[in-house]
Amino acid sequence: MRATSVAGGTPATLLDAVRLRLAETGAEPTPSRVAAALREQGRLLGDAEVLRVVTRLRSELVGSGPLEPLLAEPDVTDVLVTAPDQVWVDRGFGLERTDVSFPDAAAVRGLAQRLAAVAGRRLDDARPWVDARLPDGTRLHAVLPPVAVGSTCLSLRVVRPRAFGLDELVAAGTVPPGGERLLRAMLEARLSFLISGGTGSGKTTLLSTLLGLVGLDERIVLAEDSAELRPNHPHVVRLEARPANQEGTGRVTLRDLVRQALRMRPDRLVVGEVRGEEVTDLLAALNTGHEGGCGTVHANAAADVPARLEALGCTAGLDRAALHSQLAAAVSVVVHLVRDRGGARRIAEVHVLERDECGLVRTVPAVLRYADGFRQERGWSRLRQLCARGGGAL
Repeated sequence: MRATSVAGGTPATLLDAVRLRLAETGAEPTPSRVAAALREQGRLLGDAEVLRVVTRLRSELVGSGPLEPLLAEPDVTDVLVTAPDQVWVDRGFGLERTDVSFPDAAAVRGLAQRLAAVAGRRLDDARPWVDARLPDGTRLHAVLPPVAVGSTCLSLRVVRPRAFGLDELVAAGTVPPGGERLLRAMLEARLSFLISGGTGSGKTTLLSTLLGLVGLDERIVLAEDSAELRPNHPHVVRLEARPANQEGTGRVTLRDLVRQALRMRPDRLVVGEVRGEEVTDLLAALNTGHEGGCGTVHANAAADVPARLEALGCTAGLDRAALHSQLAAAVSVVVHLVRDRGGARRIAEVHVLERDECGLVRTVPAVLRYADGFRQERGWSRLRQLCARGGGAL
């Protein structure tokens, strides 16, 4: 019997029948099982058509459904769903609306719940939001109605399997011409630093790249709330926080991870994102011989970082004077990233830290970015001295 194909694609009714048959048997949609299910429907399709059905069914049953092609694009960093007919992507130049759509709101909700289950998390009316990491590293966030008005809101942050090289960030404009020399000098001098910026400004991307410049004989220990850093380095130990289970036990906080990391002989202690009480443990560690530590922090500008850390320190019961004393001795440099109106991510400024006449830490611009690259500012001599002291040539 000659195989036939279906003009214009496989009818939805046929896909539904195959989907129902596989659901009844609990079978994985392999090519042979899909072909058998199609034969039961009296259809014999060619190899190419069977593989197309397999791909679509696997995408719906174990993949990301209609979002899978978007997530597979190499330049996509975020996929956002705000309604069945509103799917947006970020390819590094701001949000773009796509022509991808879902049949209805129930389909969006179903996908969000299935992805949450894949991540080992619960998402239902009793727990209407989830923040988790999928097995491939993709960051998942979802909110169900009625908390999300109208439709389930789904946000997927793509984590690429490899870090960008420094030359790639220069080519992309994230690092200005000549800026790579400064960044390399900071790493060689083992200066402790923080990368600041807003959401989606490229903090994790830049940190992954810089960690790839660390000496091959050094041991990097990462402590992250959600494992997103992918440094290109042969000796990396990765620790990831864990939420409590449904019984309310088993929680592992970022602060727990920082404390454990200190016992693992790190040459470089890295906190993926400083967002809470762990700031006290990180600053304490950087004050006890752990040079070259680093992390990221949300802030609107480099000058706002001391105030941001002060607020975080308060959650751990650390008073203002103690926080600033530890900060002054622990962190040397702040690298601040911004995202312009066109969506491009770039290093906007690099500051050094110093104490004012009241003993509080403030940041001083060392270099600021202009159209032609970095220009030296008042803190440049201080930055150059710090690098030279640690053996980093500028």
